[in-house]
Amino acid sequence: MVAARKGGEKLKMVTAYDAPTARIADRAGADIILVGDSVANVVLGHDDTLAVTVDVMVHHTAAVTRTDPKALVVGDMPWLSYHSTTQETVANAGRLIREGGAGAVKLEGGRKRLAMVEAVRDAEIPVMGHLGLTPQSVHSMGGYRVQGKEAHAAYELISDASALVDAGVFAIVLEGVPDVVASIVTEEIPVPTIGIGAGAACDGQVLVFHDVTGLGAGEYLPKFVRQYASLADDAVEALEAFFADVDSGAFPSEVETYHMPAESEEILRNLANPSDHILADEAMERAPDA
Repeated sequence: MVAARKGGEKLKMVTAYDAPTARIADRAGADIILVGDSVANVVLGHDDTLAVTVDVMVHHTAAVTRTDPKALVVGDMPWLSYHSTTQETVANAGRLIREGGAGAVKLEGGRKRLAMVEAVRDAEIPVMGHLGLTPQSVHSMGGYRVQGKEAHAAYELISDASALVDAGVFAIVLEGVPDVVASIVTEEIPVPTIGIGAGAACDGQVLVFHDVTGLGAGEYLPKFVRQYASLADDAVEALEAFFADVDSGAFPSEVETYHMPAESEEILRNLANPSDHILADEAMERAPDA
């Protein structure tokens, strides 16, 4: 599906982390749902993506795949899950497939990760690459900075993309790079590029569900994010209206209330507040389940 889109209709990818958002993304027509390690900061409240483990990623990936989406589900391999041995890398990737139900995995980095990409591919697991601003490298990069702004760094990134293709990736995410760099990569490699802060020349685009829908309202949004709704504001208004109705007694109304049949209610009240034991015994005899 992904390879066939190269040079044709744009790929639409969204990062989602649970069943409700996965259902919405699939209904909207997403081609790919990425279960990103950004769940750490977007959903779990961490400052960066480094806190999540394979267990956490399996948990959230499984939540997405239980919705049985038509979209391809890609599970992010978290920091340190593919940085030591190829055996450990394959085992961790396998968990995202076997336990999480993903159809593919994504890992960050260029030529230094080629052995890992090849090992995972040899295990018959499709791999998506990720170049440019790679959040797992936030400390070594000195923060969340645009990558490839200098000619030499850009050339290295382009070389990394070609090397990843040779290693067997089926697509590459390009994050936080100048548009000309993304354009050259897109032109030179045979697999699709999916941009996030990489300009319009990529074969597809990805944004985080919460950024697109405004569920992170009030938080800093990167330059490359376009917010299409303000669901957080809508949710606050809805809750405020609910709380007001609770205070006033308008909620719950008769519409939201369950009732017993009148005869059963009468018997229950006599059982709960009998004037004497004889009345209680008579009520028990009349009770339908006596």
